[in-house]
Amino acid sequence: MSMVETEPMFSGGLADKKLGFELVNVKAQKENNPKVNCFDSFDGHMELGSPKHLGRKWNDVASLFSRNHECLFFQLSHLTQHLLVAALKLLSTIMELGLPLFPGIKFPTSRNTVLARSSPNNLSQFSSNASSSTSISVKPPTKTVPGKPEADVVVIGSGIGGLCCAGLLARYNQDVLVLESHDLPGGAAHSFEIKGYKFDSGPSLFSGFQSRGPQANPLAQVLDALGESIPCAKYDSWMVYIPEAEFLSRIGPTEFLKDLEKHASRNAVQEWKKLLEAILPLSAAAMALPPLSIRGDLGVISTAAARYAPSLLKSFVGMGPQGAFGAPKLLRPFSEIMDSLELRDPFIRNWVDLLAFLLAGVKSNGILSAEMVYMFAEWYKPGCTLEYPLNGSGAIIDALVRGIQKFGGRISLGSHVEKIIVENGKATGVKLKGGQFIRAKMAIVSNASMWDTLNLLPKDQLPKSYIDRVKTTPKCESFMHLHLGFDAEDVREDLGIHHIVVNEWERGVDADQNVVLISVPSVLSPNLAPPGKHVLHAYTPGTEPFELWEGLDRRSAEYKKLKAERSEVMWKAVERALGSDFNRDKCEVKLVGTPLTHQRFLRRNRGTYGPAIQAGQGTFPGHSTPIPQLYCCGDSTFPGIGVPAVAASGAIVANSLVSVSQHSQLLDAIGI
Repeated sequence: MSMVETEPMFSGGLADKKLGFELVNVKAQKENNPKVNCFDSFDGHMELGSPKHLGRKWNDVASLFSRNHECLFFQLSHLTQHLLVAALKLLSTIMELGLPLFPGIKFPTSRNTVLARSSPNNLSQFSSNASSSTSISVKPPTKTVPGKPEADVVVIGSGIGGLCCAGLLARYNQDVLVLESHDLPGGAAHSFEIKGYKFDSGPSLFSGFQSRGPQANPLAQVLDALGESIPCAKYDSWMVYIPEAEFLSRIGPTEFLKDLEKHASRNAVQEWKKLLEAILPLSAAAMALPPLSIRGDLGVISTAAARYAPSLLKSFVGMGPQGAFGAPKLLRPFSEIMDSLELRDPFIRNWVDLLAFLLAGVKSNGILSAEMVYMFAEWYKPGCTLEYPLNGSGAIIDALVRGIQKFGGRISLGSHVEKIIVENGKATGVKLKGGQFIRAKMAIVSNASMWDTLNLLPKDQLPKSYIDRVKTTPKCESFMHLHLGFDAEDVREDLGIHHIVVNEWERGVDADQNVVLISVPSVLSPNLAPPGKHVLHAYTPGTEPFELWEGLDRRSAEYKKLKAERSEVMWKAVERALGSDFNRDKCEVKLVGTPLTHQRFLRRNRGTYGPAIQAGQGTFPGHSTPIPQLYCCGDSTFPGIGVPAVAASGAIVANSLVSVSQHSQLLDAIGI
């Protein structure tokens, strides 16, 4: 088998950010062959700020919901803590909110029926077949959208946020059309195949797919509403390589204490116990408010506040005085909780910084306490596990696409949105690259990043304050990526799926070239590689400075030299994780990506992963825009970056575009 070694190539356009790999061998190089094979965790997407008519009260509530900023490696179901914290203030201020968040939407006078999953006329007539990656049927790329060039709702982009929004809208009996620039759906979360190796495009650590009920992962709730499920392999540990030691870190209530005793100190053990005792009571009510119950107008009083008031109150009572008085701290940076507890052990401070960075892309002084509290509750409770989808992250996309199609929704691939059309002050449709106009009768939902959505809009229709806010929103740094296919005989026999490498604590976990994350999913799902082989994805998590690459010609010797230099830290981390028998020269597939790859093919401003919004300094925007009938979902909107967050953002927009009665019927149908 000949070796494939090249640079990943992002193809696709503004409609969604996808990475495609262009295969290059010794015989030929096809520079303009955007064969879809995504490779990074970009469900990037946009928003446009809270509408002024809601005033400060709603902005206060929105700030409680925001800050679910999560780095691509740890895609955990930690969203609901924001919704809970929001409920605390929502219950006391809801009557002062003013007008709805989604003005101008006319709900149908005749109520569409929302059928329960057990209905013989509904999901039972469809085969889920969740284990098959070929069970979906999507139209191939075309220059024009097949079928009627209109829909009730047009969704720009098929990232997880856009697919969740479209799936629920189809479930609500709305005519929905997803326009995708690429030739495969899924954005950063789809899988791609090279020479028999099936790689994840980015997200690889998940939790909560099998959970049901109010506390479930938002994505799991959407899949439940669509009658889809995802078979998963379960596990409870990952390898950690830090300056002090190398060890297998297990989640659960007692295992980490053993690690502390062995690799840190007795003082570290005591401080860890003190931290858990202080924050776990705060998590008691975090599961009480389902993310799928949230909507962007006053209907939230019915679907969330009133519906779940008894369970919320019960949870608050169960928190006790310590939890009740500590609740306001959930809105502050987590470092403030640690400071108030006088936690000073260097190992504990460094470890918490690492957890915060893996979870949110910021250290403990920048992450919302609510996120960390929920994460601790998820990872350190009895019986907790992590999950990896069999057949890779692409299985998630397949399930969402099946759900959209079974309820009559449409997805058009190769449909690059060039402009959002504004007529008489309202968003009325989109213009495709080929010139075709697609009318949106009720709404347009952009699943593109905030900067890319801005570029789709006529500037003369936007207030300067909005343009300035988007342009000045801080950005996360970019990435270096390494995808490999190699022989399993060349690596250690006890290889696990996930590995975290920290080179120096002193530089900080957010320093460039200091932290490398590695995923080897074929350990749990062998079908992702040819027999006797493994697939691997390593990356520097949002720490690669764009300035180093700015202005370089991708074909120049200077670029290739820098690419080799900046990828070396990943190669060394991989060699450390795989063992001394691993030989990089024997890899059958080698793929390296840089920030310029992100910028060019994802059309992400400066190759960024998404907004860098820190706790206490800013909040993620809502889903409305200054243009009536234009809404946004994805990682530039509340709740933020990460799979659970973008799934929730898509669900919130979908819920807000239908009547309260339809929304309530759906909650009844899925048993929450």
